[in-house]
Amino acid sequence: MLIKANFYLRDTLSVAKDLLGKTLIKYEDNKILSGIIIETEAYLGFNDAACHSFKISAPKPGHRTEAMFEAGGCAYVYLIYGVYNCFNIVTREAGTAQAVLIRALEPVSGLELMRERRNKIKAKDLCSGPGKLCQAFNITRDYNKLKLYLPESKLQVHDEKLNLNKNIISSPRVNVDYAGQDALLNYNFKLI
Repeated sequence: MLIKANFYLRDTLSVAKDLLGKTLIKYEDNKILSGIIIETEAYLGFNDAACHSFKISAPKPGHRTEAMFEAGGCAYVYLIYGVYNCFNIVTREAGTAQAVLIRALEPVSGLELMRERRNKIKAKDLCSGPGKLCQAFNITRDYNKLKLYLPESKLQVHDEKLNLNKNIISSPRVNVDYAGQDALLNYNFKLI
């Protein structure tokens, strides 16, 4: 079942945890790619030194953070290291500039296409990082600002009511050492 907009309008830490076990689905031509979300990271906006919108109080047209100022349920896709795309889901009400980074998926369908794109064979290697999952799913910056909750969206999150043993561990976020004390916050969540 497609997750509705109000799911994303909640507290960012809650959304980050509640996305675990949900299914990311991409509709591509006559193919469907899907994977269970198994790792997320929360980024809390203006006061979070690890967040792209840190100390930014309003959207700047053309700036990569512009999508973060949309209402919850909007995709925020940006490029890191000039090579890899990262897929985030904006949370809370418009103007808050908070988001959840989708760090890893457990692939479910469309594995052959993912293997071709990633040039990898093992399923565990296809979507085991934010850049890898964007490459496997071909999530580009063209998806930036896409409303994930719309039935016609080519990228959606579904609650499939899977029988998962939903044990969640939290730890500090990955690769945000520049953020000082905020780098130590346990805002990385994994489904184990």
